[in-house]
Amino acid sequence: MSTTRPYSPGSEEPSGASGGSGAPGACEGGRQVRRLDFAGQAGVVPLARDFARQALYAWGWLPAATADQRAAAEDVLLVVSELVTNACLHAEGPAEMWIACDDKVIRVEVADRGAGQPAPRTPHRAARPGGHGMFIVQRLCLDWGVVRMPGVAGKTVWAELGAPA
Repeated sequence: MSTTRPYSPGSEEPSGASGGSGAPGACEGGRQVRRLDFAGQAGVVPLARDFARQALYAWGWLPAATADQRAAAEDVLLVVSELVTNACLHAEGPAEMWIACDDKVIRVEVADRGAGQPAPRTPHRAARPGGHGMFIVQRLCLDWGVVRMPGVAGKTVWAELGAPA
């Protein structure tokens, strides 16, 4: 599903609006948020994946006990890679990333300074090289969208994935 809503139904505000870093611990019973600042960093895609992987361990998604849980964690890491890569290729690089977890959803947000609007390539052509990032995000996620703040350059692209059963 593609959307231009600033955040998913039922959300009070994007997680980045609070600006804080969550404490380590399982997601059960509360929302955990972690923030990564990309300023001055090289190799931002592996950095973002490692950061997300550490959060998944802290929140009990990893190590995974079942194949479904392992697949859900890998989906999160793939979405992180795609959003950060898109910011690198199309939006002057990422500025920050937030990853948030509650009982049912993992939310990934990547802020950049770019003016473009991400969208899956239509029609999607599997044999064509490149251009699969947002198609992958759309297929793996419950929902995704873009937040633009008035008077602020850039945008935040967010995506939400369901917790494993």
